[in-house]
Amino acid sequence: MFDEINDAKFGRENARFDLYENILNVDLLIIDDLGTEKITDTKITELFTIINTRLLNQNHKITKTIISTNLNIDELFKTYTTRIGSRLAGNYRFIRFFGDDLRFKKGKKEL
Repeated sequence: MFDEINDAKFGRENARFDLYENILNVDLLIIDDLGTEKITDTKITELFTIINTRLLNQNHKITKTIISTNLNIDELFKTYTTRIGSRLAGNYRFIRFFGDDLRFKKGKKEL
């Protein structure tokens, strides 16, 4: 997602210029595996803008966001700054999933 946003902002070939507006305005945005990407200042800035715009209804519509991550709350604060961590901690419901990793289980069966 972040690479696509940068491509559009910097006018790179094959960039999807409508992507950023879609991310800000889509009714339901799902960000999967947050924390697995290479972290840069630019990506942190973009993530803040996305979360803040959607939370504060700056797009003038009700939007919902689901974020999955393997990071705990402390790791979110360390990785994405206090500004992002506090918005996530204060505005999102954290749901922990427990159990075996299904991909790992599947791999064991194939051995």
